[in-house]
Amino acid sequence: MDSFRDKIVPVTSILLGVVVVWYVMAVVLNAPFQRDLDRRANLTPGIVEFIGKTLAQPKPTLPAPHQVAMNFFENTFLRSITSNRSLVYNAWVTLSSTLLGFAFGTALGIVIAVGIVHVATLDRSMMPWIIASQTIPILAVSPMIIVVLAAVGITGLIPKALISTYLSFFPVAVGMVKGLRSPELTHLDLMHTYNASPSQTFWKLRVPASVPFLFTSMKVAVAASLVGAIVGELPTGAVAGIGAKLLAGAYYSQTIDIWSALVAGSVVAALLVMLVGIAGRLVDRAMGGRPA
Repeated sequence: MDSFRDKIVPVTSILLGVVVVWYVMAVVLNAPFQRDLDRRANLTPGIVEFIGKTLAQPKPTLPAPHQVAMNFFENTFLRSITSNRSLVYNAWVTLSSTLLGFAFGTALGIVIAVGIVHVATLDRSMMPWIIASQTIPILAVSPMIIVVLAAVGITGLIPKALISTYLSFFPVAVGMVKGLRSPELTHLDLMHTYNASPSQTFWKLRVPASVPFLFTSMKVAVAASLVGAIVGELPTGAVAGIGAKLLAGAYYSQTIDIWSALVAGSVVAALLVMLVGIAGRLVDRAMGGRPA
């Protein structure tokens, strides 16, 4: 019970603080437009009434938390999941490319890590380029990927998945390199004493030792993959997906829809990270690990 309280109280306190600051900033940022509206209508509202108006604008500069919450609830639970305004439908469209890109990125990262650990030339030549690849802004890369693939007739899900792959392979590669190199020298010497082959050392020592590192890096990778999928929807002119909702909200100044889509993306990311964490615990338990 004390452990549960220690986890809930700090998180709740921070969340309440964020909400309070959010409301204050909503009033501050929406006030100039509201003053202009009142001046044109020759109105002189009191302080409480004025604050209420700033928190109820249909197209505010910064939506209030309750406006975002109401929009999120309406577009999540009160609309058919086949509607293009449903956040569930749009989240599923983005999720499909996220999962595909995450699968590609995880596989690519593991392959690169195995090569780096076992081939000294790849370690010296490839790792600097892998690190350098992540310094290129994804907003600059994604249009090029979309255009090049469209030129060869590849459109739809694959280009978005490849953008997700570009963001997700890096943490997996770095984590797996660290994990595959984590066995202590004494353990490697013991395998050598047992006359174990390189493949036996790899599968029986290096791979089990790398599993915790793999799932930790996969948590980062799946969140990055979601970001890549959303960014990939922006230059494609997608009509569905969280990125499409953000674009539509920007076109029509529907700031409440924009923030609601951002919340939906955050929820999807949290669920994905949680699922990867659960999978990691199940694999650790299946391998004979003990809970901390």
